[in-house]
Amino acid sequence: MSINLKNKKEIVKKYGKDEKDTGSAAVQIAMMSKKIAELTEHLKTNQKDFATKRGLLMMVGKRKRLLAYVKNQNLDEYRDLIKKLKIRG
Repeated sequence: MSINLKNKKEIVKKYGKDEKDTGSAAVQIAMMSKKIAELTEHLKTNQKDFATKRGLLMMVGKRKRLLAYVKNQNLDEYRDLIKKLKIRG
């Protein structure tokens, strides 16, 4: 269910500036997107899991705020990030 260490390292390598860049907004957004996809699949089979649904909604909100931050800081990086993650059409 959760993201394992191997997947985290791949995400950091792909979206971070270097291999130790785990805190940048782009890496955080990518990890959240992966976790959101996993939770969405979980909720398709467990419709009454309201605690997970609440956590998913909070995570989506946090990702939205981080995306807004990236958009305000660097519009080109924002556009590249949403294209790589295939979010927002």
